[in-house]
Amino acid sequence: MDGSGTESGTRSLGTLQAALGVVAFSLTFPATAWGLEGFGPWSLIAVRSILAAVIAGGCLLALRVPVPERRHWFGLAVVGAGVVLGFPLLTTLALETSTTAHAAVVVGLLPLTTALLSALRIGTRPSRTFWIAALAGAAAVIAFTVQQSGGALTTADAYLFGALLVCAAGYTEGGRLARVMPGWQVIGWALVLCVPATVPMAAVALSFEPVHLTAHGVAGLLWVAVGSQFLGLVVWYRGMAAIGIPKASQLQLAQPLLTLVWSVLLLGEHLTVAAPLTAAAVLVCIAVTQRARG
Repeated sequence: MDGSGTESGTRSLGTLQAALGVVAFSLTFPATAWGLEGFGPWSLIAVRSILAAVIAGGCLLALRVPVPERRHWFGLAVVGAGVVLGFPLLTTLALETSTTAHAAVVVGLLPLTTALLSALRIGTRPSRTFWIAALAGAAAVIAFTVQQSGGALTTADAYLFGALLVCAAGYTEGGRLARVMPGWQVIGWALVLCVPATVPMAAVALSFEPVHLTAHGVAGLLWVAVGSQFLGLVVWYRGMAAIGIPKASQLQLAQPLLTLVWSVLLLGEHLTVAAPLTAAAVLVCIAVTQRARG
């Protein structure tokens, strides 16, 4: 009985941690929009990454985590290029001209894109149902973006679709590396690995982009650096370890819809009917792919 109770408590705590991770990620786009009120896009990304790297590096040093083997550095570089630099930069550039609601719907395809790249990278053979659902989800998002853009894709849409690809590549490599080291160490070392690029980037960007320190700007920067880039990933990976990747993935299905809620509450955006409907359609498609993979 004691063992059963302990196991149930572990699952409950894991579910809570994974849910907190999803909430943290769902706030990323609104926080980025706030951050852009005080910083330029390049400055915001560079400073965000440096702050997160300082926290991650401190944790790695405090816990005396050994440096990963050389054979893992290429994978960590892919994680850094995709998750630390590529995805934040491309989505931030998109949010200069796109609403967070629009971005949330497009990026809602991320689980599908990651699954597709993972299948190619690892060599798995998903079922026909998986591919049909994945293509249906992609078609729904493409139709939404074309309809919202008046019949043609915008530059912001190009940034968002590019962000999907680089982040999916980073997630795929991160998932592979998480088999040999804890997930938080994967993102921690990826952040540290990017410091030689982010420090010069911050110096150049801050010299060209004006900074206006506002409450929203500072709050947005701190959240994307501490909440989204590091702490959110820590609780997310801990939750996945406790309840398993399939169950954690089901929780992440709510992320685009949560972002739509935050865009209304925090930014005062007005949603079109197409946004929540498309997000719900993508959610259904992702749920089907999850069942097909399982």
